[in-house]
Amino acid sequence: MKRVRGFVTGSILALLTVGALTLSGCTIERSGHAQEEEGNSAASGTEETTELAAPAVSVEDDATDVDPSEPVVVKSLGDGLEKVTMLNEQGYEVEADYSDDRRSWTTSEVLGYNRTYTLTATDRNGETSTTVFSTAQPAATTTVALSPLADSVVGVGQTIAFRFGTPIADRHAAEEAITVTTSPEVEGGFYWLNNSELRWRPAEYWEPGTEVTVEADIYGTDLGDGVWGASDNATNFTIGDRVEAVVDDNTKTMEVYHNGTLLRTIPVSLGRDTDEWATPNGIYIIGDRNPSMIMDSTTFGLGYDQGGYRTPVDFATQMSYSGIYVHAAPWSAAEQGYSNVSHGCINVTTEAAQWFQNTVKRGDIVTVKNTVGSTLSGYDGLGDWNIPWSVWKDGNADETSAW
Repeated sequence: MKRVRGFVTGSILALLTVGALTLSGCTIERSGHAQEEEGNSAASGTEETTELAAPAVSVEDDATDVDPSEPVVVKSLGDGLEKVTMLNEQGYEVEADYSDDRRSWTTSEVLGYNRTYTLTATDRNGETSTTVFSTAQPAATTTVALSPLADSVVGVGQTIAFRFGTPIADRHAAEEAITVTTSPEVEGGFYWLNNSELRWRPAEYWEPGTEVTVEADIYGTDLGDGVWGASDNATNFTIGDRVEAVVDDNTKTMEVYHNGTLLRTIPVSLGRDTDEWATPNGIYIIGDRNPSMIMDSTTFGLGYDQGGYRTPVDFATQMSYSGIYVHAAPWSAAEQGYSNVSHGCINVTTEAAQWFQNTVKRGDIVTVKNTVGSTLSGYDGLGDWNIPWSVWKDGNADETSAW
């Protein structure tokens, strides 16, 4: 975890201060004139103490496992800083800035892991302090990828994804290193989909026009089990118009809305009405939009000798990580609007598939209802909204998953 350090002052200051306290401690009642002289003497002692003090450093001499993400600060206790240098073991001088009055000096670049630094600070009063310390030596480091991409415009259902390069043992530390800022402010919270993927979402769908900034300051953070953050990451995005689709198996249609206005009703054919192939009900988040792709049934366990397929399709718009798409299916045009013949995807005509892909964006919402299937898992990757807010808001940082 990141630590806040105090300042360490030189031994000269400590000795002189003790001396001043001892002197005043030996004093008994005196006349007013004598007390005035004593006061002048104490003031003189304080001034002398300050003038002879070496600079104070925010890191202790011989300290180890110092957090490299925390700036090192030197403060003058005398007349101002004459010169401060901080070198690593290879002689590289760390970049830093003096305050305008030269009474403080602060590093302006992050330090490295597993480094030894020597800091020499000289005050204008001639006093010098030397501090040698080493930074943390993690057994391993990890990065974090963020989604959505910077400067993107996304739908009202978009959640924020944090994908770590390795499983995270200290989930609380990871969450505490992340800041989500929204304008206007919204209620939101974290939830882990697995040991390496964290999500953040608002309690309700975003309002169009909301501006979101995300900062994952994991560098210098102990994430547990010897893993530390390798580098910080950040992103920002804007919520666009509210575009949502409602797929109803009772009517075999998909209604597409823009800011509450119905744009189009499209006949569909869903997953076959069996426990195995029925399209799951629930809320889906639009993901990738592929102008063309190969759909291979072996990716979800259906072999070619079991009636499987490897088929090129056009205008495939992703709805789930488990492989459900809205896509062109000219082979099922006769069934669209009447019966379910797919392996779970939403079949539409080529023209409708192209129109749909051009209408929606990442983060838009598709709601599927009235199928004989179950509900899309909230852990799917695009099913976050199927975890009730009453569960999501409590988080699961105290838990670990098997995957």
